[in-house]
Order: sequence, then C-alpha cells, then structure tokens
Amino acid sequence: MAKAIKLKNPHTGLTKTGYIGFSWTTFFFGFFPALFRGDFITFIGGFIISIIIALVTAGIGAFFIGIIWAFMYNKYYTRKLIEKGYQLNDTPELNREAASILDISSPTTDTI
Repeated sequence: MAKAIKLKNPHTGLTKTGYIGFSWTTFFFGFFPALFRGDFITFIGGFIISIIIALVTAGIGAFFIGIIWAFMYNKYYTRKLIEKGYQLNDTPELNREAASILDISSPTTDTI
C-alpha cells in the first residue's frame, strides 16, 4: 500500500505530494496516474512502449509491464520531485522512512 508524503520546494514555496510503496492506481489504470500528476513525458513514453509491446506480444507483455511499473512508479515519481528541488516535509518518522526507501540522505524542510 502506498503512503503519501508531503514535499516542499524551499525556493518556490510550492508543495506537492509524493508517494512511496506499491501504486494500486498505476496497477489498475496503467500510465494514466502519471498523466494526472502532470508527469507528461512519463505518460507518453510509457503509454507508447506499452502499446508497442502489447501489439508484439498479443497483450500479455503489457500486462507484465503494468505489474512491474506499479511497483516502481511511486518511487520514480517522488525521486523526480526531489531532483527538481523538492524536499521531504512531513513528520520526522515518515521523512526517515521515505528517505530510506528512496535511497537519499534526508534533506528536509521544517516539519509540521
């Protein structure tokens, strides 16, 4: 089950929600959660690759891609936000857990 974690960009003051753990929305809806989160390049690339593999493997390959991507997407999305300058901004316990899962040293802003 995915956990939501608050992220804040200290330069702009913008906040976003990152996620860690298995993505059930990605499992059920494929690459569309990326589109809804504003991650357009990931949506377009993943959707095109999934369609190509589905055509080549009569749909079976796309199913396996969906399962694998559901395990990977939340970590990928949250790491991309951190690379854009966002920092962990949740409870100290959740910040430590997220930093461990994301394999980062824990750069945090002021916690609530």
